[in-house]
Amino acid sequence: MDDRLAGLLNNFELRARVFQAGPLCHSASFDAKDGLGYIHFLKRGRIKVNIAKQPAFFLDAPSLLFHMNCPSHRLLPQGDDVDMVCGSFEFGAGLKNPLSQALDDVMVLKLSDTTTLAASVALLFIEAEEEHCGRQAVLDRLIEVIIVQLLRDLMDEKRLQIGLLAGLSEPKLARAINAMHNEPARTWALEDLASIAGMSRSQFASKFRGTIGMTPGSYLTEWRISIAQSMLRRGKPVQLIANEVGYASASALSRAFIKQVGTSPTDWKKQDT
Repeated sequence: MDDRLAGLLNNFELRARVFQAGPLCHSASFDAKDGLGYIHFLKRGRIKVNIAKQPAFFLDAPSLLFHMNCPSHRLLPQGDDVDMVCGSFEFGAGLKNPLSQALDDVMVLKLSDTTTLAASVALLFIEAEEEHCGRQAVLDRLIEVIIVQLLRDLMDEKRLQIGLLAGLSEPKLARAINAMHNEPARTWALEDLASIAGMSRSQFASKFRGTIGMTPGSYLTEWRISIAQSMLRRGKPVQLIANEVGYASASALSRAFIKQVGTSPTDWKKQDT
């Protein structure tokens, strides 16, 4: 099977930073306005989780909280034995890429429910307890590894019913999605994608929309504009970007960009810097 995450990881840079590793002695608050995602690991103890516009809940077993589209939230230790590792991350530096739009605001997973993360999480906890040289760098890289493993787990275990990862968990749809990811500049006809998926045109269109939540054409446009944003951030000129993501000219890309984002590529770049 093709690497289902390669297109995302190649176009959107994942960076993580651990800021809490050890006893959590007081409440910690996180603001949705900072544009970051957050991942929290409860090693031991009991915490109360307050999330904006959602009922509060408690965790008292080793667990993972994953916030891709981070709402404002607060962690409150319920006792003096709470031990946690917490990190922030960027996936495309806050860009609204297809992956970020495909995940729930908050995901909670008991560590006992996934064996695929066990070795990496165990190493994370061991490293958090030590004071070795390079500790921060190791913790940061481990968080990045665990996030990739988590995305893999969500696909392999079919934990999501709709969105990009749900589509990538379906082998037939995954072939078509990977094709768009690998060749965004190609003029993709519905018949071409259906053939790659090994489905009839009508079956593919229905399955794609029901699983991804949008038509193949709409998804391709989102993918192209997301890549364009990532390339703009890296300083590439609009004309070059247009050629690489399937638009005949800079003006054609600008029209699509404005329709999708609400502003021109040039203005968006100014706002982003």
